[in-house]
Amino acid sequence: MNKRLEGTVVSDAMDKTITVLVDRFVKHPKYGKFYTRSKKYRVHDPENTHKKGDRVTIESCRPISKDKSFRVVE
Repeated sequence: MNKRLEGTVVSDAMDKTITVLVDRFVKHPKYGKFYTRSKKYRVHDPENTHKKGDRVTIESCRPISKDKSFRVVE
């Protein structure tokens, strides 16, 4: 099973690639406070169907380029 994440499209300026911001809600190991961690992923979108602001599910795959190792799940 491949790793699946859910996030928001923050950029669609590239051809066949979107940038997805994924937020995680984590607990500090020592102090116990919960806080949000964010990370941006470059995601393969072959038909250029997703636009800025869309909520998408992404899945890990083989490396497609230097930065892209995820693809959009329909």
